[in-house]
Amino acid sequence: MTDYDAILLAGFGGPEGQDDVIPFLRNVTRGRGIPEERLEEVAHHYRHFGGISPINSQNRALKAALEAELSARGIDLPVIWGNRNWDPYLADVIRDAHAVGYRRLIAIATSAYSSYSSCRQYREDFAEALATTGLDGEVHIDKVRQFFDHPGFVLPFIDGVSQALVDVATAVPGINLTTEVEVLFATHSIPSTDAARSGPAERGFGEGGAYAAQHLAVAEVVMAAATSSIAEAVDTPWQLVYQSRSGPPTMPWLEPDINDAIALLSARGIRAVVIVPLGFVSDHMEVLWDLDNEALTTAAEHGLYALRVPTPGTNPAYVSGLVDLVMERVHDVPDEERPAMTALGPWYDVCRPGCCENVRLGFKPAVAGMAP
Repeated sequence: MTDYDAILLAGFGGPEGQDDVIPFLRNVTRGRGIPEERLEEVAHHYRHFGGISPINSQNRALKAALEAELSARGIDLPVIWGNRNWDPYLADVIRDAHAVGYRRLIAIATSAYSSYSSCRQYREDFAEALATTGLDGEVHIDKVRQFFDHPGFVLPFIDGVSQALVDVATAVPGINLTTEVEVLFATHSIPSTDAARSGPAERGFGEGGAYAAQHLAVAEVVMAAATSSIAEAVDTPWQLVYQSRSGPPTMPWLEPDINDAIALLSARGIRAVVIVPLGFVSDHMEVLWDLDNEALTTAAEHGLYALRVPTPGTNPAYVSGLVDLVMERVHDVPDEERPAMTALGPWYDVCRPGCCENVRLGFKPAVAGMAP
């Protein structure tokens, strides 16, 4: 059992004005040698929304929702919020936490899956923040397990897909949900080499590593539950697709791209597509631009009716689930009593040695895991 002083909500961060866009993108891509012209291309996505990423306001809303849930349960744990790439920065937040007497923090990273960018990089940034502030050894940071198959994360997607199939049937009278509709589960693409090294090597997940395996396992659970909830059982086809690729063409990334997948559907007789942002916890830029703009436009160009399922956001089940994950650590709940909706979980509290290596950068110091 561990008495934590506070919950650290760890976000990616995003610009909050036009002048912030390029400095923010430089923060995100530092050390990767991304040319300025490529940053300008991505900056267009943010400038389309006034230079404001929705992610900070979403994390403010999530922080408030967590505080309300904790209060309703009578749990006396403050929530502090820090970002990896924009203000409020992790180092500043940790320094302030130390100043008010917080010494043990339990972190919730706003990412559910195992990979370098969605897990280990958060752990490395925690370690860097502690080193930068000189508080390594003074402040201890643990992290809740990856929650890809926790009910709090999965149930909102089940509800969303169930409703989407009903909505498609209403919007396109006479459509066959088994032969004329396809569900696309979308997540952020990552380099294939990083994917292969996601999760513990001894688990033997294969080419896509734990990252692909976790998404596939969750998608299967979502589809089974969503289709069985419809009055007349259906067997709607689905596939896992990827989006938001940012690497050079010479570097292999996980495929297929969602737009390429959509372009092939009409030739198979598909008339409608349901897009599920399975890799995302809220409607941030990759959802608003890459899905709501680009993917829906691609669907329209190919004559497909399309709709997008909501992300968990501040769904009560999701918020309650995050608090449950914290309390697992507070009370040292045994693995057999921890909920998991796939056979892959529950995932590890402490990341395994060598988990989620970045091949190009190697291993950097990281907290909440075993070295390296």
